Parts: sequence; C-alpha cells; structure tokens
Amino acid sequence: MARKDTKDVENMANLLKQGAALTEYACPVCASPLFKLKTGELWCAKDQKRVIIVKEGETTAEATRELTLNTVESTVLMKIQEIEKRLKEETDAAQLEKLSATLASLLENLEKIRKTKQ
Repeated sequence: MARKDTKDVENMANLLKQGAALTEYACPVCASPLFKLKTGELWCAKDQKRVIIVKEGETTAEATRELTLNTVESTVLMKIQEIEKRLKEETDAAQLEKLSATLASLLENLEKIRKTKQ
C-alpha cells in the first residue's frame, strides 16, 4: 500500500475512534467514503475537508444554514452537559446561582435553535 493510502486509512481510523460515523455517501471530488462527525458535519478523511450535500431542490445556502444550525445545536448540548456536571459537584451558593443562570440561558437558546430548524 502506498504511503498516501496508509495515511488516508489512518485518518479514517482516527475519525472512527473520535466517534465519527461512516456514512453511505462518497466524496464528490475523490469518491472516498464520507464520515459524519459528532457535530453533524460530513467530512472527507482523504481530502481533509468538510462536504456539504445539497438535496434536490435545495440551495447551497439552505444546506449550509441547516449544517450551521446542527453544529450550533450540538455545541449548546455539549455545554449543557458540562454545566450539568458542574452543578452536581458545586456546593457554593453563588456559583450554583451562576451555573443555574447559564443553564437557563443555554436551554432557552437550544429551544430557539430547534424552533428555527422547523
């Protein structure tokens, strides 16, 4: 196997180890399998680039908007989990109040994102 091919396979294996999922899609440039990252993005391990699939009748702007909303939603969900862990361990009342306010804001933003996606 050529060095380039070995590196591509290593990149694919690393994506899987990081929680990415192999999809049924192929890269439109190199025909390599595409991976779905935890953020919802499609990624070509060979080209090391994000790939956006535009559905029939959909504009590139609409596809990009949906991907952006999915990425932001994923980030907000991760932050909610982080705050939840800190809340469990926190004993200081002032810190609990700050964390609770942050959690409320994140939940409100999550609701707005989900409404926007509809």
